[in-house]
Amino acid sequence: MQRIVIKVGSHVLTEQDGVALERMRSLVDFIAELKKAGHDVILVSSGAVAAGYTQIPLDRADVADKQALAAIGQPFLLKMYQEKFARHEILTAQVLLSADDFDSRKRTRHARAAIERLLEAGVVPVINENDVTATEELVFGDNDRLSAHVAYYFDAQMLAILSDIDAYYDADPHTHPEAKPRKVVAQLSPEELSADHTPGNTFATGGIVTKLQSAQFLMEHGRQMFLASGFDLSDARAFLLEGEHRGGTLFRSEN
Repeated sequence: MQRIVIKVGSHVLTEQDGVALERMRSLVDFIAELKKAGHDVILVSSGAVAAGYTQIPLDRADVADKQALAAIGQPFLLKMYQEKFARHEILTAQVLLSADDFDSRKRTRHARAAIERLLEAGVVPVINENDVTATEELVFGDNDRLSAHVAYYFDAQMLAILSDIDAYYDADPHTHPEAKPRKVVAQLSPEELSADHTPGNTFATGGIVTKLQSAQFLMEHGRQMFLASGFDLSDARAFLLEGEHRGGTLFRSEN
């Protein structure tokens, strides 16, 4: 049995100023397959701001409005997950975390104990940044680095980031048609880790750089990260369920 953190970003979960329900359903079905195969699964999910926007169209460019949207949207997002997981007779639990929770040994220990008990009970913890108080997450990151900390501090062997980016390429595929995906990455350069952030859509706040920073953090701590498409889960399903590396990028240290 393996403990896996699945992270899904805003670009995958949103479409036309709302939540992409079909993609959410496919994600839930995939997680149910992982659990049936014997894996513990922790879900780190963005999308609260998008869910809030479906209820009240506040100005997403304003940080206070975006915090309000997150507060409105978080219970709606969890309700959507609860309904879809219920089809598989799986319970979910909401866990809101911030960077401060990982800066305190006591708070980290308490959070870890709660996560362990939830997983023992067969519950899927649904984790999100506490956006109402953590303004940095609303500026950039899109839960990428949060998910890396969750994987490390909650003893997962693998973080799988399901994104609009289907792999890590040897060049920007948007400007270099000849760019090829890198199947396995064991080392990242300082230049790769410090490039400008490039968020993908209205609700997204991350980009490839925050994913690389997450991969670097995990490789430094002896863990692995898999980056694959969240629009088409076939590569993630093949890798995590069938042990076949067809597409996507695996980040793992050579040590």
